[in-house]
Amino acid sequence: MDGLMYIVMGKSATGKDTLYAKILKTHPELAPVIPYTTRPIREGERDGEEYHFVDIDTMQRMKSEKRIIESRCYHTVKGDWYYFTAADEQLEGSKDHIMITTLEGYEQIRDYFGEDKVIPIYIEVSDVTRIERAIGREKKEDKPCIAEVCRRYLADDEDFSEDKLKNDGIIRRVTNEDLDEAMAQIGSLLLTKGSKI
Repeated sequence: MDGLMYIVMGKSATGKDTLYAKILKTHPELAPVIPYTTRPIREGERDGEEYHFVDIDTMQRMKSEKRIIESRCYHTVKGDWYYFTAADEQLEGSKDHIMITTLEGYEQIRDYFGEDKVIPIYIEVSDVTRIERAIGREKKEDKPCIAEVCRRYLADDEDFSEDKLKNDGIIRRVTNEDLDEAMAQIGSLLLTKGSKI
């Protein structure tokens, strides 16, 4: 990868997917990086769009081929789910890239490509907005699992603690209570290639 890598991240239900889709629509110069996961596909998802859905054996084969840049495992109420980014044809070329991941994923990608090549975009909303969005999304599932919503909610407080954000130098915040305002902030960031907004 010769260009920059923009990393969109934040706690669950902060609107990362909505913002990411809007960024890709309004900034076609950015190449999306689609991560991989071993979790079951959800209602409305399509393989190769939000994620590449693979089984554990495929992930282990890619790992043995040293193709995994970063990976995370979530111990969910439905079992262990892995998410990872792979060194594949998506990362070829000189275009700037953009993807969604976690703080842990950001750290590994930054260490892989170098701090000067990886630009974090941290999305946040109020806790009340997050829980309302998470429950609303879960209600659309065939078999809603509120226990998993609660697990993610509590895990996010630890995974994205202020101490961890500070240690990783995450000072740039995009508040997503208003979509247009959030997009304006992100647009400024992209225009300045990572300068503080």
